[in-house]
Amino acid sequence: MKARWAWWLAALVLVAPAAAAARPLRVGSKAFTESVILGEIATGAVRSAGVEAEHRAALGGTRLLWDSLVSGAIDVYPEYTGTIVEEILAGDGFAPGQSSAQDRDRLASALAARGVGMTAPLGFDNTYAIGVLGDRARALGVSHISDLRAHPELTFGFSNEFMSRRDGWPALRRRYDLPQANVRGLDHDLAYRALRAGTLDATDIYTTDAEIQRFGVVPLADDRGFFARYEAVVLYRVDVDRRFGPEAVAALQRLAGRIDAPTMVALNARAKIDRVPEPEVAAAFLKGQGHLSVAASRRQPWRAIAARIVEHLELVGLSLLAAILVAVPLGVLAAKRRRLGQPLLAATGAIQTIPTLALLVFMIPLFGIGTVPAVAALFLYALLPIVRNTHAGITGIPQHLRESAEALGLPPGAILRRVELPLASPLILAGIQSAAVIDVGAATLGALIGAGGLGQPIFTGIRLDDVGLVLAGAVPASLLALAVQALFELAARLVVPRALRAPKAR
Repeated sequence: MKARWAWWLAALVLVAPAAAAARPLRVGSKAFTESVILGEIATGAVRSAGVEAEHRAALGGTRLLWDSLVSGAIDVYPEYTGTIVEEILAGDGFAPGQSSAQDRDRLASALAARGVGMTAPLGFDNTYAIGVLGDRARALGVSHISDLRAHPELTFGFSNEFMSRRDGWPALRRRYDLPQANVRGLDHDLAYRALRAGTLDATDIYTTDAEIQRFGVVPLADDRGFFARYEAVVLYRVDVDRRFGPEAVAALQRLAGRIDAPTMVALNARAKIDRVPEPEVAAAFLKGQGHLSVAASRRQPWRAIAARIVEHLELVGLSLLAAILVAVPLGVLAAKRRRLGQPLLAATGAIQTIPTLALLVFMIPLFGIGTVPAVAALFLYALLPIVRNTHAGITGIPQHLRESAEALGLPPGAILRRVELPLASPLILAGIQSAAVIDVGAATLGALIGAGGLGQPIFTGIRLDDVGLVLAGAVPASLLALAVQALFELAARLVVPRALRAPKAR
């Protein structure tokens, strides 16, 4: 026995490093178009150097990407020096508003202490600005941020990250003594639509946004010098050189100085305005830079949606199966051990109070990004309805039926298998059905941590203002939910004893 365990341990020691080395280099990007384009460019540049790489696009905000990089869930992602100074290294003595370009060596040293390298700037500065529609700005007579003090009635809408950043709305309000109270957080891309609709008067914008010119947005002058420089760079784990070879880092470094501000605006416009997919935008740019071997992968729309449906079914199926295997025994235990019953139900109920996205983010330090953390989160969400219904089904069985089974000499295990579980099966199956429907809906958020599924076209469509893409994800997700309900109704006819089925309506 000891020899067998020794062989297994030796196999793990030998196989685990090989499996880690076989994994392709993972590039991440934030959930806005420019970051996705830069992520595609970085991925293509690495591939052109002969290194296998994959892009996990639109994963989320700064903290999610940074934590994923430090933990090793991803290896590379595009970032901005102002964000590094103001958000990532805020506790390292970098003063708010400090220009990282004046102290690049110190910035690189602080990152290296965390196991992270940084390329030289890519060539453009994408700082924040406060944007107002041109007609609205002229009507209000505002051209500087300080002019907003005279209009406390205005409605502001800022990206959710900007609402809490150290260089975001709270600090901007203090610097300019702004009186506005009607301030809300929303998605960055949705803010432009709200400006056009007149729902918002001002929002935070990035100075390379293609929508600035398209919608006639006026960036207000930062007359008190609040916003720092946000030079685009690429961050990478320092072990990339060892794991993937020096050519991977060299390919990233060669991007330095290749993308100026007009080029980045044009790339954003091709994606946001001309509706060209980001991989094609990046491939065209790289080809122009001499990366002739890089080509965007093309997939027929129906095949892309079919692949997303398969991914979605995998997320739901794996999480639901795991939940059934765990939750049914927990429900039986809660019913049989009354003192444990309420704590178990309370614990599974508490999980349901955690927002889905927050639970997904909590899984990243444990499981990285991709399918595994999404399945783990969906598994936890599926526990409550199954545990609760199993508990209710077992405790709802009349006592005289148990006594009759005991009088026949059946042991407790046989009573559970032959009497209690069959009698409780309608409620148990209903709980599983509820869990399945919950998972079908919640699985769409798995796209935010690189798990794919039908959430991918939904969030891409929101980001690109493409209703067709949103529907390409939302409609199949709705049909899947309906199919799940129909499937479980059929299963009830096969699993639940005929005498326990609900009578048909006449």
